[in-house]
Amino acid sequence: MGWLFEPGFFASPQVHTALVIGGVSALVSAIVGVFTVVRGQSFAGHALTDASATGGSGALVVGANPLLGFVVGSLAGAGAMEAVGVRNVRGRDLATGIVLGASIGLASLFLYLTTSTTATTGATQQILFGSIFVTAPSTVPIVAVFSLLSLGIVASVYRPLLLSSVDRDLAAAKGVPVRVVETAYMAALALAVGLSSLAIGAILSTALLIGPAATALRLTKRVGRALAVATAIGIVTTWLGVLLAYDSAEWGSGHGALPVSFWVVTLVVVGYLISGLVSRVATTTSRTADTEHMFESGRLHLLPEEVACSRDS
Repeated sequence: MGWLFEPGFFASPQVHTALVIGGVSALVSAIVGVFTVVRGQSFAGHALTDASATGGSGALVVGANPLLGFVVGSLAGAGAMEAVGVRNVRGRDLATGIVLGASIGLASLFLYLTTSTTATTGATQQILFGSIFVTAPSTVPIVAVFSLLSLGIVASVYRPLLLSSVDRDLAAAKGVPVRVVETAYMAALALAVGLSSLAIGAILSTALLIGPAATALRLTKRVGRALAVATAIGIVTTWLGVLLAYDSAEWGSGHGALPVSFWVVTLVVVGYLISGLVSRVATTTSRTADTEHMFESGRLHLLPEEVACSRDS
């Protein structure tokens, strides 16, 4: 396996930290991401990534931990979206657009202040595109706390959240406190976005939030199974991203290691494209099997050559 793992990979403390933080962030993002895709709130997730960039860059200005800034920024963005209104699609899009625009403006201001008034180097790279290999091991306990909090929120409102995600009006008719459930979900989403921002950067964190979930929902329509599949995809792609980033430092003398965020996003996109092919093949196979069953049972009368054409399609 020496061709796959460059020397020092398993002994590197930076790699250990990156694998733990990346794996935990991917797990939380995948679980919350499934509900985000089902609810059709991918745009809201993207807006919160910009809010997390505002928080992270603001944290650098005052010398605080970027993870705390990511989470605080995301939570502030989620609160603002709730205050503006998310009771219908139009109100949700309005709130999302307002938060997104304000967040980008503030993030640009804070990044300017960071680079022009402090000695911090690589601030833009760290906030927007991630720098997981330089994350301090002391951040791991904070990541664990935020992860447990996000997963705990989802677990506590799982059934009403699932029902309101599928049919909000039906959930309200059955007595589900929809607004409370949605507020709890937005808090869990904000925490997930903050964690994924630390792993692969605020700008690219949407890929880790939406990609594995969308891929899983292409492969299965059962939410429980989709949660498991999305989690596996998220963790595997993140760990492979860390491995490829580490190995890429030895691929040539003209550059250093390629960013983890680049590899993670690339793997997520490739996985999503492959899932489309798998889903299409499975659908075609299922239709062909149904046609043949109906023909054999006498419910469908086709000529033999028509059955052959159905198989070829």
